[in-house]
Amino acid sequence: MTQQAQWDSSLAFIFAMIGAAVGLGNIWRFSYVLYSNGGGSFFIPYFVAIAIMGIPFLILEYGVGFSFKESFSKIMRKIKPQFEIIAWILVLFVFIVTIYYMVILSWDLVYLLSSFTFNWGTDTAAYFVNSVGGSSNLSNASFLLIPTTVGVLVLWVILWFISHRDVDKGIGKVSKILIPALFVIMGIIIVYALTLPGAGVGISTLLTPDWSMLLNVNIWLAAFAQIIFSLSMGQAIALTYASYLPENSKLIDNVLIVVASNSGFEICTAFGVFSILGYMSVTAGTPMVQLVTEGTGLVFIVFPMIFNIMGPVGRILAPLLFLAILFAGVTSALGFLEPMLSSTSAKLGWSRKKTATVLSIIGCAFSLLLTTGISSYLVGIIDTFVNEFGILLLIGIQCIIFAWFYGVEHFLPALNEHSTFKVGKTWSFVIKYLLPLVLIVMWAIGIVQLFSTAKTFEIIVDLVIIISVLVFAFVLTKVKPSGDS
Repeated sequence: MTQQAQWDSSLAFIFAMIGAAVGLGNIWRFSYVLYSNGGGSFFIPYFVAIAIMGIPFLILEYGVGFSFKESFSKIMRKIKPQFEIIAWILVLFVFIVTIYYMVILSWDLVYLLSSFTFNWGTDTAAYFVNSVGGSSNLSNASFLLIPTTVGVLVLWVILWFISHRDVDKGIGKVSKILIPALFVIMGIIIVYALTLPGAGVGISTLLTPDWSMLLNVNIWLAAFAQIIFSLSMGQAIALTYASYLPENSKLIDNVLIVVASNSGFEICTAFGVFSILGYMSVTAGTPMVQLVTEGTGLVFIVFPMIFNIMGPVGRILAPLLFLAILFAGVTSALGFLEPMLSSTSAKLGWSRKKTATVLSIIGCAFSLLLTTGISSYLVGIIDTFVNEFGILLLIGIQCIIFAWFYGVEHFLPALNEHSTFKVGKTWSFVIKYLLPLVLIVMWAIGIVQLFSTAKTFEIIVDLVIIISVLVFAFVLTKVKPSGDS
């Protein structure tokens, strides 16, 4: 089967890859991880993780996708037919990420609309619980959070509209518009934030190094985990996007551009976030330690509190922030959907339009199940499990398959042919030995922590996910491929 899709240029690919990488993790996760893992000293494990995992593994993914020019499931079947089920397990896990990611984006859409009137009021935590994200009280699962439900429907229609078109006319065109727009919006927010009274307090709180933390293994694990989530590593997104690249592409150059853009974005955003938190600390007399919170709490509870006391400028910054999160989220969601779309289309012989339509209907139906009164609780359980159990393990397995069963040296000619920077023995060593070891250790530690603290309901949700993924992966593997030679 010839590859039907292709980017019109490396620029479309780079913007799409940056779009897939730059997402919610950069805006709301990185600053918290940096602050809670030794401040300025965290940059040492962070850059080590980029050097020995982020860049080498993305190079591998680009090499695999570009060399085979096939969907992920077909690549795995070509290497060894028994490996196809592993491909389906991974793309199904990534499809689940799309499902709950759209719910988080729906919360953001509700806040974007609320930001014009500030109807979150003074008790921003109550607004989030009652109207948008719900709570962990299981009895609340009996009703829907209507604003979130409507947001999910709207966003799935948008995702379908973009993804059902050819990659270049859909994802490529949208990424070329949204990514520059995202960088401009965040640039405006960051520059303004740095001028706020108290910005220095926030930044010094963020960067004050705790060198003793470098001896703590959890700091290193946190750095590697941040790089995996931040770069959307090993989720078959880079591999799928790279399969659409034209000949003569500078693969390694592209990797370095994407990694530099992603890290630059999240580091600058962290400065902006902590400048705003410093402003709140100085203005409202709230200690920084009470303001710094992870993810949803930061964006949907703390930031609206800050916008409330900012006056007219808050009225401008609030819509800009939630718009930036929406842009970052939509381009990432397109990336999460693509491996499933590409693999299903290739396997069943369906057109891109039909596949995108069917997957969007299925995805939307499952996203709607996550818009009940326990929305944020459910999303948190699924997010932790899918990433720490599923995707982390599968990245390690991919390393072993591509390096040992196929042979990592097979990708060197394609990688080096047009690239300014070359890879060789050191890169091969990292992929063959170092990365699988690091990933399996991280996975083992994560699993122990996950299940030692999990409640009964959380374990039930985890088991439902595992059984569903295994059953669907088995069925999709057994389906006779369309037009297979």
